Amino acid sequence: MNQITPPPKLDIIPASAPFSDAQRSWLNGFFAGLLSPDVATPLSAEQGAAVMPAGDGDDGEAPWHDQTMPIADRMKLAEGRPVRRKMMAAMAQQDCGQCGYNCHDYSEAIAGRSEARLNLCVPGGKETARMLKSLYEELDKAPAAKAPEKTDAVAAPAVTVTIAEPGRSRDNPTEATFLSRRLLNKGKSEKETYHIEFDLSASKLDYVVGDSFGVFARNDVGLVDQIIALLGASHTTKVNGKTLREVLIDDVSLSPAPDSLFELISFITGGAQREKARALAQGEDPDGDAATLDVMAALQKFSGTRPHPEAFVEALEPLQPRLYSISSSHNATPGKLSLTVDSVRYVIGKRKRIGVASTFLGERINEGEKLKVYVQKAHNFGLPQDPKTPIIMIGPGTGIAPFRAFLLDRKATGAPGKNWLFFGHQRSDCDFFYQEELNAMKTSGQLTRLSLAWSRDGEKKFYVQDRMREVGRELWTWLAEGAHLYICGDAKRMAKDVERALVDIVAQFGARSTDEAVSFVAELKKTGRFQADVY
Repeated sequence: MNQITPPPKLDIIPASAPFSDAQRSWLNGFFAGLLSPDVATPLSAEQGAAVMPAGDGDDGEAPWHDQTMPIADRMKLAEGRPVRRKMMAAMAQQDCGQCGYNCHDYSEAIAGRSEARLNLCVPGGKETARMLKSLYEELDKAPAAKAPEKTDAVAAPAVTVTIAEPGRSRDNPTEATFLSRRLLNKGKSEKETYHIEFDLSASKLDYVVGDSFGVFARNDVGLVDQIIALLGASHTTKVNGKTLREVLIDDVSLSPAPDSLFELISFITGGAQREKARALAQGEDPDGDAATLDVMAALQKFSGTRPHPEAFVEALEPLQPRLYSISSSHNATPGKLSLTVDSVRYVIGKRKRIGVASTFLGERINEGEKLKVYVQKAHNFGLPQDPKTPIIMIGPGTGIAPFRAFLLDRKATGAPGKNWLFFGHQRSDCDFFYQEELNAMKTSGQLTRLSLAWSRDGEKKFYVQDRMREVGRELWTWLAEGAHLYICGDAKRMAKDVERALVDIVAQFGARSTDEAVSFVAELKKTGRFQADVY
């Protein structure tokens, strides 16, 4: 067994610095990976308040990339940084890919003025879009760089714009055929989760495990018709060469209501209603309901105001594609692709709301229909290069998707590395996704270990992180032997709890202090041995 030498403990951030214990431990681990003991010196409390350097260093591990942290706190950590780095701090999630970029490239594109769309950060939503707009305006206030003097010596290089192949970008999608859906839940499950299959053979689109699949969904016709009724308009009114109904189904987002819609409403109403609309357009919340206002709810709130259909459509945001982790392997089933999708349904007030893409895939699209799609290449999330490397996969709920793909791919390619899956959900009798398939892999030896956690089976809730702690000694042994560890699923709760459990396991069974364990986990991330696909 290979022994892993722990990095030396470095207390760079003092206890008096204005950070929580968790933040201080994270920052100590972060700087321990950057600084050697010979050059590391503790920071004063005043220095701790502005711990990030003012230069343009490695933002990939910067502490503001934590979507559980309020945006105001992330922006404070980015004070003194260049505008394009502040843009990264404004983005709620590191490299989720839903914007079609990674966070660094999206911020660079905005700062370089090659990307005018400031609302592509799906996890960040409206507050990130507002902050990006504010930061974009800062670019206009920045002093212009002095133009170089003209010279005949060297001609300026030509700029080449590369257009992605069809199906390789959200801006150039291709078509796939919807094949089937299969409900994965049984009995009295509280969830509605589907195994969705597509045929890619006509497009000749391929992918590698770890990639995501972008789906251009359509809005629910019932919702569209209710909005048209609130507008007092006709379905057949022409807007941009289409009928109003077609535009609202295919082209624009109906949730959440954008600031520009409230701005439009403020122009066509008066008195207290106008003041409320203005406040909402500026990101304020006069009635405490701003977070619940989708387009239909906004029209209901300002009932009686009927924007012209063309102006109404112009005030809405484009309908964005949704990304899902691919749950199949091209090596195992070439020309086919599958997803594992939770149908999103909830109630606000007395009105039922639905997830646009999840219910489109779960009930509205018919077998044999074509839809626009693309493959989003993974950023630092994929199988190890060496097929002999052991892998530990932690994916409760629909987080199992990429790990099903990993297992199918390793089976198809004959990879000899050991495989350990942690899966969990609410109830074992109705929420055990791919049960027969996983049990068969376990029986054949393809799945070396299968650790399960059911949060509603007993009196006390029990999660994957609890199962990890139970088998912590064995998990540490796998890590010490060089295993790669992966997480997929909810970023705000599950991923944080799993990482906390991992730190505890490293500390307990690796004989390290908490700070040393934090540093060890940070090193796993830095070397690509700890990868996450969280949302």
